[in-house]
Amino acid sequence: MKDRSLKRQLVAQFYRKNIFFLCIAIIAALLSGSLNLILSWILQQLIDAASGVPSALPLDVLTKINIGFVLLCVVAFLLDYVSQPRFIERAMRQYKDFAFKRLTEKSISSFNDEDTANYLSALTNDASSIEAAYLDQQLSLITKSVMFIGALVMMLWYSPIMTAIAIGLTILPLIASVLTGNKLEAAERRVSDRNKDFTAALGDCLRGFTVVKSFKAEKEIFQLFAANNRSLEKEKFTKRRIKTLVGMIGAIAGIFAQLGVFIAGTYLALSGYGLTPGVVIVFVNLMNFLIQPIAELPGLLASRKAAVGLIDKLASALEKNPSAAGGVDIAQISSGIRLENVSFGYDDSKEVLHDISVSFDSGKAYAIVGGSGSGKSTLLYLLMASSANYKGKIFFDETELRNISSESLYSLISVIQQNVFVFNASIKDNITMFRSFPEQEIKEAIDHAHLKGLIAECGSSYLCGENGKGLSGGEKQRISIARSLLKKSSVLLADEVTSALDAKTAYQVANDILDLSGMTRIVVTHALDETLLRRYDGIVVLKDGSIEETGTFDELMAKKGYFYALYTVAQ
Repeated sequence: MKDRSLKRQLVAQFYRKNIFFLCIAIIAALLSGSLNLILSWILQQLIDAASGVPSALPLDVLTKINIGFVLLCVVAFLLDYVSQPRFIERAMRQYKDFAFKRLTEKSISSFNDEDTANYLSALTNDASSIEAAYLDQQLSLITKSVMFIGALVMMLWYSPIMTAIAIGLTILPLIASVLTGNKLEAAERRVSDRNKDFTAALGDCLRGFTVVKSFKAEKEIFQLFAANNRSLEKEKFTKRRIKTLVGMIGAIAGIFAQLGVFIAGTYLALSGYGLTPGVVIVFVNLMNFLIQPIAELPGLLASRKAAVGLIDKLASALEKNPSAAGGVDIAQISSGIRLENVSFGYDDSKEVLHDISVSFDSGKAYAIVGGSGSGKSTLLYLLMASSANYKGKIFFDETELRNISSESLYSLISVIQQNVFVFNASIKDNITMFRSFPEQEIKEAIDHAHLKGLIAECGSSYLCGENGKGLSGGEKQRISIARSLLKKSSVLLADEVTSALDAKTAYQVANDILDLSGMTRIVVTHALDETLLRRYDGIVVLKDGSIEETGTFDELMAKKGYFYALYTVAQ
């Protein structure tokens, strides 16, 4: 039921604030269909006038009619020029904007459970198919409907006998089209599915380029790419072949029907049934307006149905894993964060964290340390609400994490990860995340994040490049820190932010985080530097997914337990 509701909302985006251009486009489509019928009548009159038929209009009258007809054609073309491109542009823009906005309303945990290739495909290739098969074709259907109904009325007016013959001969293209046209919907869906797989594979190949080169796996990755490319193009080939078959059968059947009408009309004209040469010719011409819609209609409807299926597919994806509605709003954290008997596994067969109980007091700094695979990053993963499928309870003050509204939670916390994402935009836009802040607040964030040197050297409008390729690792980390400061979050979660940096830069970035005040800082770190570790208010030591020890640096060193061993080995 939800899918249907969202599907209706997606379709409604085509027409929201777009009715004026749609109406003009419909008028242009109606006028275009009518002009084709008028042209057929003019053709009949000209042929009969040339043949000397007494009932034909005089040539001077036909000349004036032709001039008026040309002017009407210009009006129709202008209306179409003004309305159709604007209608489709606004329709597709609003459709994709609405879909992306709904996507951004998902929570992190919801989004992490999904395949991003679905959305890449839906907002690129699927959107192009919807534009061509849904929006373009609906105006074409109006034109063809006018031509079909008008042609049938004109044919009945000219000769009921010839109309009956013509209708009988159109049964063949109708049957041929119905038998082949319905296969297009299934073909369109298969193309969409293969395109999703291709997009996902291409993304993996590009993101993993460094790994590919370092392991000399170019041949294997090419084979992976080629297999997905082959599968996609094969489905596109099948779809094109079906469309070609539909067109070919329709064309052959149409030629047969037109020749049949021409022969029947010639026979009736010679037999004295009152048919003029112009009427015979116009019947052949009007047959196009009967056969073409009949031949194309099943294919058009199948393509339209396939486009609706793509809209439905996007609606289903957007409705999948919705963010929890409502929830408790928290403005800030006053007492701290508390975990009680928390256990978690990414799947049911393997538990990563076991019965974790720990508290983080508000405004203090904590380090999470432990060996590789001990669950450090998983602990932060839960604190940033990346999954709600944990056992036990996580409290922000006295509110359980699962009960906090997503909007409120994302105002509370900021996250700095090892690989900071930087947009291909200016340094300033990356710090502000494209939002407006007072200049003084931006300046203070830049100062506290130690970005003054970069700004002085490059300027705040410096373009960072794709994923920040124009910046160093330390500069990207400082941009992430500045974002958090500007956001004025209560909690800062930092996950191995210095692991990819050189020793000097790593120390500076870690020191920058510890210099921050007024927020709870929980830092996952592998760097066991005494000077830095002494600055933390508490250290949580994990081993095999459980808490082994907690305390300050001096307390843990005095115990000479697991942390002492880790620290000693690291020196």
